[in-house]
Amino acid sequence: MALLILRAISQRGLLPHLGATCAPALDHARPLAVIVPARDEEANIAPCLQSVQAQDYPADRLSVVVVDDHSSDATAAVVRGLADADARLALLECPPLPPRWVGKPHACWIGAQAATAQCEWLCFIDADVKLAPPCLSSAVAAATARRLDLLSLAPHQELKSFAERLMLPCGLMLLSFVQDLGQAQALSGNEVTATGQFMLMRREAYEAVGGHAAVCDVICEDLELARLVKQSGRRVLLMGGEDLVSTRMYDGWPTLWPGLAKNLVDTLRGPAATLSIAAAALVLAWAAVVLPLIDAAAWMSAARGGLLALIATLIASAAAFALHVAATFYFRIPFWYGLLFPLGYTAGALIALDSVRRRMSGKVSWKGRTYS
Repeated sequence: MALLILRAISQRGLLPHLGATCAPALDHARPLAVIVPARDEEANIAPCLQSVQAQDYPADRLSVVVVDDHSSDATAAVVRGLADADARLALLECPPLPPRWVGKPHACWIGAQAATAQCEWLCFIDADVKLAPPCLSSAVAAATARRLDLLSLAPHQELKSFAERLMLPCGLMLLSFVQDLGQAQALSGNEVTATGQFMLMRREAYEAVGGHAAVCDVICEDLELARLVKQSGRRVLLMGGEDLVSTRMYDGWPTLWPGLAKNLVDTLRGPAATLSIAAAALVLAWAAVVLPLIDAAAWMSAARGGLLALIATLIASAAAFALHVAATFYFRIPFWYGLLFPLGYTAGALIALDSVRRRMSGKVSWKGRTYS
């Protein structure tokens, strides 16, 4: 447990923080297209697009393409209303989904093809994302200064429901335990880390690797696309964008459970690894509760070495609880959610089982579609 905690803490320094920078002058700003795939995003799309419209990036160098992926709600109507007042904003109706394609990469691909040829940068964001005004200027400046071909930003997670506050901190903590961020952030190698919530790419790099057409049948298309870019010899980096990007991915159990189950097997690199990691997390989480009780009982029964064992387990358990309580301050949620982390990992283990079950069945469902 102590080694895992130290590993999680040490990896925080491997995620550079992106701060706000000044907007570039018009003569120095490179043409940029923001591409937003949207399917049934009536509740999210207006705040997302309004945040893009409020960017301080030079307006003459910025265009926005929203791809409505056969929404059954008022998503398209909301976008049309905003587009009427902003010539930079275009709405595309997504063509029928071709065989083998997954919905999101198809919508992203359609949007990328629609972006004008002059656009040197393509920025893919989810419809539930909101950007602070300096975000695009700061991201392009960082990507240019670091000579990156793909810059992904980890957003601040807005956690409002009990399910979100219980599960997402545990899930992100688990990634910090199992992911080798040093290798993932290295300039070479097969390991990579990225989030599809915000991906800024040089158009040349996007087209060189085949864009989203190259990952058309992949559920976790963001990681696979980032991997293709890195394996092509180009530079990929994930930065902390908590001050400039925010998102609320889920709004409770009905969306959180299937959303996590859809991606978990890919995130944890296969069914066997997913089950092993879930089992280990479950055992270690409850060990922080059960072992001190066992050692306390042994000490009270005058068992030899009982006191030393109790002291050791109390220190380890206190460190585990302290780490998760500290995470609540990072996520800006009540501290007592950190005391519930064994329940979070228990629910996570059940989601892992469901994720493996879905993959073994050969079908994954998301937003009204079922993929083989």
